[in-house]
Amino acid sequence: MAKIDLRKELKHLYKASAKEPVLVEVPPMDFLMVDGAGDPNAAGGFQEAVEVLYAVADALKSMLKLGKEAIDYTVMHLEGLWQTEDVNGFSFGDKGSWQWTMMIMQPRFVTADHVARALKRVGEKKNPLALGNVRFEEFDEGLSAQILHVGPYDAELPTILRLHKFIEESGYEPRGRHHEIYLGDPRRAAPEKLKTILRQPIT
Repeated sequence: MAKIDLRKELKHLYKASAKEPVLVEVPPMDFLMVDGAGDPNAAGGFQEAVEVLYAVADALKSMLKLGKEAIDYTVMHLEGLWQTEDVNGFSFGDKGSWQWTMMIMQPRFVTADHVARALKRVGEKKNPLALGNVRFEEFDEGLSAQILHVGPYDAELPTILRLHKFIEESGYEPRGRHHEIYLGDPRRAAPEKLKTILRQPIT
């Protein structure tokens, strides 16, 4: 059975350089999503959201690999969309005001019916608290700028400022929500070695 690796097929979107920002055209893609708010380091709901996303994503992968579809593929990276109620006054210090959407991209052959079956399977086996908050939705980001940040999440601000300077100097303006793609696992990697793609939709 061949294994589909979307990380390689979409490497222009899921790989980035820490040296210079680049422009990318992001096509519409389907995601498992969970919304929440508050400090991700303190709010229990954040960890529950991450855990349920991986549980459903893993259930989908297993179901499609062992079922009649017989398709094997790599589970994609965890991603996050971030904002505050005052989108013009985002505060990196006031984490309690943050609003977030955690998500994992799904291959196009995954359907709403597949997701419904996976949700039922996870509910029967684990029944996590955030299971009812999972939704399956298309996200159309379009033209964006992105750069790789290497290091702790709390040290992202200088990299974000570089990204926004690049956007302005390229004749664009930011739009939409700040987007992060987590290439590293904070449970296994040292903070200084974490890799995160920072992406900003532009117009």
